[in-house]
Amino acid sequence: MASRDYVLLMARYNMWQNENLITAASGLDQAARQADRGAFFCSIEKTFSHLLWGDGIWLSRFEDRDPPANYRTDSTALIETWEQFQVDRVALDRQILDWARRVPPDWFEGDLTWHSGLSGRTASRPKKMVAVQLFNHQTHHRGQIHAMLTAAGAKPDATDLQAMPDRFLEM
Repeated sequence: MASRDYVLLMARYNMWQNENLITAASGLDQAARQADRGAFFCSIEKTFSHLLWGDGIWLSRFEDRDPPANYRTDSTALIETWEQFQVDRVALDRQILDWARRVPPDWFEGDLTWHSGLSGRTASRPKKMVAVQLFNHQTHHRGQIHAMLTAAGAKPDATDLQAMPDRFLEM
């Protein structure tokens, strides 16, 4: 299951794939990014927003700190401008990578306990499980984004882990 090596690999993959999909999405106009495409969160932008929200929430839990101040209960409403979203996404991806680099191996032992704003209760799960959940959640919703981009005529690059460019593997 999760280990320091796993989260480091997946943090690098996360950076690569966010860059890949954002580059493809940047070739579309705002109306195309915001169009309802029948996905769970409707649009490309809303799904990207939900990912930004989820990643920030999980990272704050992993680091035992408050969630980011700009976070709202509506996970699809974080993107005010496409340009600022790109800056925020790169910054959060860097924070996830920094966490993965410094997380001690024994962090993965035991449970993580947090207050869930969605359920209104305290939750507790094994740290190995929630570390995997962070990256599984990303992959799930990026798959939705990829499908919406393809339907909109954009051409994202490869997504297979073994195709990750060396520049990401060496981070």
